[in-house]
Parts: sequence; C-alpha cells; structure tokens
Amino acid sequence: MTNPFSGPITGPKAFAIFSSFFVVIISVNMVLAYQAVHTFPGLEVKNSYVASQSFDAERRAQEALGWTARAAIEGDELALTITGPDGAPVRGATLSAMLGRATVRTDDQTPALAFDGAAWRAPVTVGPGHWELRIEAVAADGTPFRQRLDLMVE
Repeated sequence: MTNPFSGPITGPKAFAIFSSFFVVIISVNMVLAYQAVHTFPGLEVKNSYVASQSFDAERRAQEALGWTARAAIEGDELALTITGPDGAPVRGATLSAMLGRATVRTDDQTPALAFDGAAWRAPVTVGPGHWELRIEAVAADGTPFRQRLDLMVE
C-alpha cells in the first residue's frame, strides 16, 4: 500500500489539504454558533420601551428606601444582608432570590432564604467561578427593591 503523503504535492493533494482546512474551520464555527444560541439564557425584558417607562420612578422609590444589600458565599451557605439607612437589618420585607451563572441557566437555583435576625441565609450548591444573585424584595410599604449582586467563589 502506498502512502498518500509521500511524493510531490499535486493539484488534487493541494486541493484536499486546502479544502480540509476550511471544512475544519467551518465545522468549529458551526458548533460554536450552535452553543452560543443554544445556551443563551434569554432576554431581560420582553419590551424594553415599556419597561423604560416606569424605570426612573421605580429607581427613585428604591433609592428612597436607603437599603444596602450585600451577599457572600460562606462554605455551602449563602448569606445575604440587607440593611436600612440606619445600618440595622431590614425586617418585614418579603424576599425572593435567584442564584445562578451569568451565561447559562443550568446552574440556576432558588435558595430557600430564612432570616436569622441579622441576615438571610440559605444552603446552596456552588462551584468555583462567577455567580450572580438576583434579589427581589418588597418593603412593608409595598415599594419594590431589585438588585443584582456579583459573587466570586474561589
């Protein structure tokens, strides 16, 4: 049996080599494009114009609350502190949160937060890397509070 890679480079060999490079490049691009579209988590809002109409009023109401939110991953537990303008923990708010990665939804989890008198805590399963915590709370007076906190897990 003869070795196809021995001998001079002829026209058909050059064409095969040249076209194989393009086949590999196009195949890789198609796989990457599919993965980019397939793993895209979606839109933030369905209609950005409609969402923008109440944005400034909601932002002013949220800022008037004077709340500050901080989160940390301590071992296998999420600790979320929300403090008022006086520095005391916020009480009487309803709270929900979503913890996940910025780029994929497969790791998203809704922690069952419980208030311990100083912070909201919940067990979570996280790996190393960048995580986002999306908080949605409602103050006792009905004012919505939304915040996204970035967390880095070593």
